[in-house]
Amino acid sequence: MHRQSRVFRFLLILGAVSVPSLTALPAQPQSAEARLRALEDREEIRQLLIDYGRTLDSRDFPAFSELFTGDAEYVGSGGSAPVKGGTAIARSLEAIFRQNPTGVRSPNFHLFANEYIQVKGDEAVALSKGLFVVPGKDGAPEIVMLATYHDILTRDGGRWKFKRRTVHADIPAPPPQK
Repeated sequence: MHRQSRVFRFLLILGAVSVPSLTALPAQPQSAEARLRALEDREEIRQLLIDYGRTLDSRDFPAFSELFTGDAEYVGSGGSAPVKGGTAIARSLEAIFRQNPTGVRSPNFHLFANEYIQVKGDEAVALSKGLFVVPGKDGAPEIVMLATYHDILTRDGGRWKFKRRTVHADIPAPPPQK
């Protein structure tokens, strides 16, 4: 009987501790239309994350620049100043690829995973992981870089775009050749 009493008290305390945390959860959209819109927004943002890698892998820098708003900021690892504007961001990444020997190995791939996306109206934040993979000397895949991306996104002209992308190199790419 004493053991059952301790178990009951534990469950009572657990329930009391859990209830306030449950009430702190954000309210879910009520209508089917609102829930569908939230799902569509998150899927469009996932596609934006994929298009970031796809356009870099194909070296389609004009299309890459269109993924950013006109006043977007790109903050790379290494403490360099933010690059502002989609065209300038594309030029900056193109220069990095030209300078870095791993960036010219072909084929190469940007792979993304573990995305967390939170949408509120026409604004969103996202957190994701990315790998840059190239063929190694023996032809086996070689991971060149592992990064964490922190994004602020906005709906611009009916499309989701990067407003600010901050890249933190968890495992940085080799330095560019001079």
